[in-house]
Amino acid sequence: MKSIKLMLAPLALLAAAAAPAPQAADPAAAQRVRADVEFLASDLLEGRDTGSKGYDIGASYVASQFRAIGLKPGGSDGGWFEPVPFRRTTHSAPPAASMTIGRDTVALTPSVDFAVRPSLTEQVRTVDAPLVFVGHGVSDARLAIDDYAGLDVRGKIAVAIEGTPGGLASEVSAHLNSYKQATAAAHGAAGLIEIASTGSRPNFNLLSYYDRPVIDWVDPSGKTKSQSTNLGLVAAISRSLADRIFATGGKNLPKILATANKPGAMKGFDLPARLKLSDKMEWKDLSSPEVIGVLPGTDPALKDQYVVLMGHLDHLGVKTAAKPGEDGIYNGALDNAAGVATMLEAARQFVASGKPPRRSVLFIANTGEEKGLRGADYFAAHPTVPSTSIVGLVDLDMPLLLYPFTDVIAFGAEHSTVAKTVAEAASAMGVAVSPDPMPEETIFVRSDHYRFVTRGVPAILLMTGFANGGAPIWKDFLSNAYHKPNDDLKQPILWDQGARYAELNYRISRALADADQRPLWYQGDYFGDTFAPGQPRAER
Repeated sequence: MKSIKLMLAPLALLAAAAAPAPQAADPAAAQRVRADVEFLASDLLEGRDTGSKGYDIGASYVASQFRAIGLKPGGSDGGWFEPVPFRRTTHSAPPAASMTIGRDTVALTPSVDFAVRPSLTEQVRTVDAPLVFVGHGVSDARLAIDDYAGLDVRGKIAVAIEGTPGGLASEVSAHLNSYKQATAAAHGAAGLIEIASTGSRPNFNLLSYYDRPVIDWVDPSGKTKSQSTNLGLVAAISRSLADRIFATGGKNLPKILATANKPGAMKGFDLPARLKLSDKMEWKDLSSPEVIGVLPGTDPALKDQYVVLMGHLDHLGVKTAAKPGEDGIYNGALDNAAGVATMLEAARQFVASGKPPRRSVLFIANTGEEKGLRGADYFAAHPTVPSTSIVGLVDLDMPLLLYPFTDVIAFGAEHSTVAKTVAEAASAMGVAVSPDPMPEETIFVRSDHYRFVTRGVPAILLMTGFANGGAPIWKDFLSNAYHKPNDDLKQPILWDQGARYAELNYRISRALADADQRPLWYQGDYFGDTFAPGQPRAER
């Protein structure tokens, strides 16, 4: 936590220095944002679920707005769309699983002491493999962390506790946690099991998380290529089952957990257990498009570079178990019709300025964000422009337009020179830039920009901040409206704040597009060093 404050302090101070009074919003812009949100969050679109008719209506609306604004098509085959081939997988029946612990074999009750993620690559799956404890399941040479040191997990199932070692910056910690499957696969493991109730998230049910349908993209041959399919098995076991396994091997799991935050204290070892599993999957293949518009740049030396402004268009659809008379539509007004609407308004400001950008600007409405950032991941893996030409990205996700915001949070900005761009644009509008007020939520890895960070692109997520009464409003929204049907148009949305948020994002994107120098990772930054080792650097 301390290291995060130190890294963000220069950013916050720069934003606060000599900031003018907050600017008033353009009333016409406020009404345009309102019109877009009212359509995208209407009941007609039935929550814009990935692959649904409601989402397709929203995508067609965004494409029509791109055309009306004056953008050029940026999708596949010269159109506005890049279709994403998705696969949805569920268990056709509860998995049959057993665990041999020492000399005893016990049947595992699904959703009680065991949960396994349905497979996207095998419709009929059998597993029979021994277990190996791997601590947190983290391995990173730059951080001198290797929970796999001295272990042979080839063909075995790695067993890890939740979370990551203590003392890491929150965004680095969140990234390492999200890469546990890839890490296990890189060491030759046949699968990964996490032990529930061993992390710092008391309200997070790991068994429920793994016991739900999965959607991800597939390549033209029908094989999945995303990180979520690196392993043949991803599962969770209950804490009580884990205690029994460890005790049978003469180990005390509570004592091991007590050392979890001490660097190098946890050492891996073979467990006296073997998992047997057989299950069958039902697959449903579907398609849902990314919507892509381009504003071409005009500088001969820079026009082939692209700055990206994006927001996710999809939401959660319709509640399947809604009672008669109950509102079962997840309208997603603020998450994320507001983000898409403000992206559209930023595009209008680019065109209305009468000054074409030096670099080209891509405007993207993403699909599949609520399924795990899947649409953005597909685009990042199959960009409609050369991948090396994307030089910076701003992600607009869930701006809380319920209070007059006086600060913003730029998740990820401190890793690159985008930090200075954000601070200068915000300061010109009388807006401060604040540190992440809720690092425990690991927001840095939970929105679409992260899929570009892991491909070497300096990228940020911009959200309205906690100042000027924002903190209690954020708390109330996250508790009572986030991913609930009442994130709808009945909320007291301040449309002028949507116009201000759109203008700020326009200013940031305009500065990135017109700067002489492309955004640079800072010297020694973890994400730059990990994902963009060959790019030039800037001094912090």
